[in-house]
Order: sequence, then structure tokens, then C-alpha cells
Amino acid sequence: MAEQFDCLSDKHQDFLSRQNIFFTGAAAPTGRVNISPRPTDVFRIINANQVAYLDYIGSGNETAALTRLSPRMTIMTCAFDGPPRILRLYGQGSVHQRDTPEYNALLDAHYDGTAPRNARQIVVLDIDLVQTSCGYGVPLFDYQGERENLTRWADHKSDAELADYRRLKNTTSIDGFDTGLTGA
Repeated sequence: MAEQFDCLSDKHQDFLSRQNIFFTGAAAPTGRVNISPRPTDVFRIINANQVAYLDYIGSGNETAALTRLSPRMTIMTCAFDGPPRILRLYGQGSVHQRDTPEYNALLDAHYDGTAPRNARQIVVLDIDLVQTSCGYGVPLFDYQGERENLTRWADHKSDAELADYRRLKNTTSIDGFDTGLTGA
């Protein structure tokens, strides 16, 4: 039932465009494996072998830490409505911190040059394998909308408070690995 492909087809890209959530998975050679949910409004298809997502401030920064130690990354999404399907993107991840040349170039090219105040980095996945599978075991859910809590939280913080929070919560992983996030 599973099929493998070298790159994203138009059919895969259409499937991705209709989803409301995706998950990133990353792991260092030691320590914990991390899986994080993300909203698809920040997800961009760069080309048939590269995707990216704008990553917001969170209570941790595991993906950044783990990809610094081992760039292996997987992005997965699945259909919670309509025909069953799971789509996994395997490859090498990289993280580009806010206000770096790489971040700014990606922001300009794929996000109209704008990001919310709570954006901290852009994560890029260079895809070496696309896999689809049936998704028969994925339950049906009704999408109700995005949560606004994170944006509201950030809107009530000053730039200095956001920078302090990133320094406090986003510079090391739960296993003590450096995330590469510097300063603000």
C-alpha cells in the first residue's frame, strides 16, 4: 500500500495544500526523539524537493537543537477528512534563525517579506524521499479553526520580553543540546 517517490508530484502538492496540520520529527544520535505539530498556514513548498515552514516561539526549540546534531528530519501529514492518506517527507533539515541572510531571503521569497513578531526561525527540509500510505487507521476529525493563543500571547509582550523568553526557553533542548539560537 505504501508508495515511494523521489520528489513531490503535483498530486502530493495538492494533498499538502488541503491539510490543516503537519508534524515534524527529528532526533539526535542520543537523547529524545521529538515530534511537533505545526499549522499548515506557515508551510511552503519551495520546489519538488524542498519545503519550509515559518517556526514560532514555543516552550522549547527541539527541532533546532536536534537538526544541529543530526539533520535527519521527517515531515508528516495525514487526512483527517475525505479519502484516507498519509504523506511523509524524509530528508535533511536546516534551521535559519530570524534576521540572518538565509532567513530574510526565504521570508522575502515565500512569505511576502513579512513575519509575525513571534516568528523565531524558518525550518527547511531538503527532501530525498516522499512516501504515501493508506491512512486507513487515521480517525476522522472536524477542523474548527486555528488557536489564536500564541499570537495573542506574543502581542502582549514587548520586543525585549520576547527576546528574553527566547533566551530563557529556546536556546537549549530538554536534553541540554544547543539550539543555535543566539540573542534575540
